[in-house]
Amino acid sequence: MLLLNTTRDALLAPLQSVAGIVEKRHTLPILSNVLIEKQGDTLTLLATDIEIQIRTATGGHQGGADASITVGARKLQDILRALPDSAEVALTLDDKRLTVKAGKSRFALQTLPAADYPRLNLPDGDAVRLTVSQRTFKRQLAQVAYSMAQQDIRYYLNGLLVIADGPELRMVATDGHRLAYAASALDTPVEQRTEAILPRKTVLELSRQLADNDDPLEVLLAGNQVVFRFGAIELISKLIDGKFPDYERVIPQNHPRMITFDRLPLLAALQRAAILTNEKFRGVRLVLSDGSLKILSTNAEQEEAVEELEVDYHDVPLDIGFNVTYLLDVLNNLSTEQVEWRFNDGNSSALITLPGNEQFKYVVMPMRI
Repeated sequence: MLLLNTTRDALLAPLQSVAGIVEKRHTLPILSNVLIEKQGDTLTLLATDIEIQIRTATGGHQGGADASITVGARKLQDILRALPDSAEVALTLDDKRLTVKAGKSRFALQTLPAADYPRLNLPDGDAVRLTVSQRTFKRQLAQVAYSMAQQDIRYYLNGLLVIADGPELRMVATDGHRLAYAASALDTPVEQRTEAILPRKTVLELSRQLADNDDPLEVLLAGNQVVFRFGAIELISKLIDGKFPDYERVIPQNHPRMITFDRLPLLAALQRAAILTNEKFRGVRLVLSDGSLKILSTNAEQEEAVEELEVDYHDVPLDIGFNVTYLLDVLNNLSTEQVEWRFNDGNSSALITLPGNEQFKYVVMPMRI
């Protein structure tokens, strides 16, 4: 039974947009599959890992029978990637096997019934709706996502806090050692303040999928789920249930010493100093004196690196240590030419902001070196 005739790219593009969440190894074999539904001239592809579900639909697929089936997502993707760019592809379904034909190539894949494929339902009841451009949301994610914890037992830190409050959208992430905060304006203000903690995997998938353009992103928050709609994609995700730390208490308010750095020279100096840091602790010392910043690192082999930058600093000397990875992360994920750095003393957290911009803040705790 013929499902459809199409081109390699017309099938590979939507498959790649859903297959990213498919786990290589899963307790349920069907979760390694992608659900393929053909109805009329519309082809729908859907993938889920129980926590996240991505669906995309494309039209213009004339001919072929209506059918639903699931097939190994990675195998189908690898086959399509290996075919020539302009290849014509036919999918046929016979006796629980999906056959992919392209020229003189032929691949027969095992399938599992579509009826057994688990799905996340759209949330019921009242939902808070937000609209923002894909570019704005994507860039805001980039400003904070690197501060998420990875496998913390405080599970709510393994995600990213999103707050819709009136005309503003805020995002916060922390792993307990550093915290990143970014805000932007919503296209339409929300009537009630709403908070949600997005899982790490959802954040990474959105960062990968969202386009750097002004096309709209629609967000629906309801109960313990969130729905993102952009382009031809609908992404449904469960939310992390937990109480996020009070981030406003963590952000320093009155650090007396401030320096403005050119971001790229500071980034380059830290990258060089990082080469000789201890592999486990990754510590660097920042020594501030009149007109000078020295960046010092050593390791277990008694090797050392010294970098010196001229800075506009004329205050009391300061010697403070940081995990260099935390500094590199923030400087790599900003795009401004300059950053402002505020200090109190060698035992207090530092605050990194952008000149003339209250919409970004990064707090990093010091470390003993």
